[in-house]
Amino acid sequence: MADFLTDYLRDVAGEFRKHKNYADGALRQLDDDAAFFRPLGERSNSVAVIVKHIAGNLRSRWRDFLTTDGEKPDRDRDGEFVIAPQDTRLSLAEAWEEAWAILFRELAALTPADLARTVTIRGEPHAVFQAINRSLAHTAYHVGQITYLCRLLKPGDWQWLTVPPGKSRELNAKMKAKFAGPNPGTPGG
Repeated sequence: MADFLTDYLRDVAGEFRKHKNYADGALRQLDDDAAFFRPLGERSNSVAVIVKHIAGNLRSRWRDFLTTDGEKPDRDRDGEFVIAPQDTRLSLAEAWEEAWAILFRELAALTPADLARTVTIRGEPHAVFQAINRSLAHTAYHVGQITYLCRLLKPGDWQWLTVPPGKSRELNAKMKAKFAGPNPGTPGG
């Protein structure tokens, strides 16, 4: 069982890293600061707001992950959805990197035994693996928003972060060739 739990922790870290890479790849392509701060509609968030929110959420949830409530008293969640004069692209990028560093540091320190522990978020108890899954799902949701908005806001060519349109068959063939060999689920395989 310990191998499975170790694999789970490694996989979760990989998934978080993959989503950070998607967001970073999208953010690099949005080189227009005005577009970074521009909401697409009256009731939509700008890329900047989503970056600010993810940074605030990850910092709160993951700082002292095992020992303090995931909703820290110094977090201003409502303020994460307002761009203040001090919120520059650079300051938001720094908060973003700091929050991800906290996440990766705390995640790397977890052991399989920690997964059975309980943490709280706003006083609500969660098994550690539940809190991890909650954070991953929340982060992935917003990373999808960032990548979509960046693609809409970027003029000109977009560098695809995953499989480009029209390239699925090519990728499938490449992956099948990479993993070709006897199928362990068939007789004689």
